Amino acid sequence: MENANKNNHFNPAFVCGYKDPDAVRELLTRVGDRWSILLILTLFKLHESRARFSELENSIPGISQRMLTLTLRNLERDGLIERELFPEVPPRVEYELTNLGKSLIRPLEGLIDWVTINWEEVNKAQVQYDSK
Repeated sequence: MENANKNNHFNPAFVCGYKDPDAVRELLTRVGDRWSILLILTLFKLHESRARFSELENSIPGISQRMLTLTLRNLERDGLIERELFPEVPPRVEYELTNLGKSLIRPLEGLIDWVTINWEEVNKAQVQYDSK
């Protein structure tokens, strides 16, 4: 049994707990990128998970229009948000979390809570490491 445990830690499927570790890595990379977490949480907090592009842009400091557009497209492709185009002049577009996107809120809030609780300790470790 000990050998099985030693060998399993080299098996990516064992480490991530899913038969397709590449799929897990890809989705974690997408959802955990610099802007996706902030965008999902912002959508959740604005207007019952629905907002216009300009509202999102104004609510997320530092995000460029290009990066916001790319992040929205990626999240739409992954089924986490929906985009609705209203046939008006000028056209109005609103973005909304899907049920799948809403299912990420609790884990993301848990991650934010962890960062809030542990930031000072992480910062101290970084300072200590950098001073070596």
